[in-house]
Amino acid sequence: MKKYILPLAIAAMTLNSCGEGGFKVSGTVEGGADTTTMVLESSNSGRWFIIDSVKTKGDGKFSISQPAPQFADVYRLRCGENAIYFPIDSLEHIEIRTTLKNFGIDYELSGSDDAVAMMNIDKKAQSLCALPTAEFTEKAEAWKRELANTILSNPKSILAYYIINKYIGEEPLFNPVNDFDFKIIGAVANAYNSFKPNDPRTAYMVSILRDGLMRRHRATMKSDTMFVAETQLINIQLQDKKGVMQDLQKVAQRGNVLLLNFTVYSADFSPVFNKVLADVYRKYKARGLEIFQVGIDTEEFQWRQSAVNLPWITVYDPNGVNSRNLSAYNVTQVPLTYIIDRRGEIVKRITDITELEESVAKYL
Repeated sequence: MKKYILPLAIAAMTLNSCGEGGFKVSGTVEGGADTTTMVLESSNSGRWFIIDSVKTKGDGKFSISQPAPQFADVYRLRCGENAIYFPIDSLEHIEIRTTLKNFGIDYELSGSDDAVAMMNIDKKAQSLCALPTAEFTEKAEAWKRELANTILSNPKSILAYYIINKYIGEEPLFNPVNDFDFKIIGAVANAYNSFKPNDPRTAYMVSILRDGLMRRHRATMKSDTMFVAETQLINIQLQDKKGVMQDLQKVAQRGNVLLLNFTVYSADFSPVFNKVLADVYRKYKARGLEIFQVGIDTEEFQWRQSAVNLPWITVYDPNGVNSRNLSAYNVTQVPLTYIIDRRGEIVKRITDITELEESVAKYL
């Protein structure tokens, strides 16, 4: 079985300057030329965005400087589709030595202990993924126990946050459904909540802990009765087609009947499905119907092209099939729709679009 690593999904990051100082990332890319572009990126709710870029010199050397972040943050230096991840606390000078051919695979970081530790974690993960499946499973579990000790030694660190949010293949390294993993996740969430209440990651970590409780509860229930017994809404915060952050809980608090839909805009079924959705929306909008539609397309451009003219709230989840939002809502197929009543409670799960209008009408 082929295994691969996905970078962590990071909560909302802040790039406000902290004082007059800043951080610097420099180094050498062997094989780089004056046409090779290095891109520095940060993340907002899992969506990476460019904050600076620079071309290497003829000898492969480069240097980028930026204002220090208000809170310890994770950045990545990207060349093409490959990236190197590192933490920044405030005024570090991170040095990177790598090659153009093996960028993101064969590299060395220096400048801070956390940067070196993060590098070693990513390299270890890469080496494990090269193993046969049986050997990988055994060694990955043993390694996770070692990482747990690292986390518990400083659970409020950016390194602990990075580890907790790391995925291997389609599975989180620390899965909240697992008893041991859940305790480690809880330690990080509680540490952030106690010591870093204003850090933008704190709310995200607390939501992971809460969602983990929900997932553990649902794991003991039959899938067909799950949302009959469970009515608590799990929040989703994602950007819409205009770049505005949309908050599911806030929309649900408006007192309208809300359809929460998960879909793939580029799929063959999408035009027909959205046509039915549009007919229902036009018919019942005046009576208080709203739609919150989550796209999990592989390409954001495809989602944006399809969503541009839709009259309801459309948001994009950059983590796609690996999104915690999908696992939180037990999304195993798309399109999938939930009806949320005027009290903000989930009352029905719909997989058959032909049932949509009749079901919506009952709650209006």
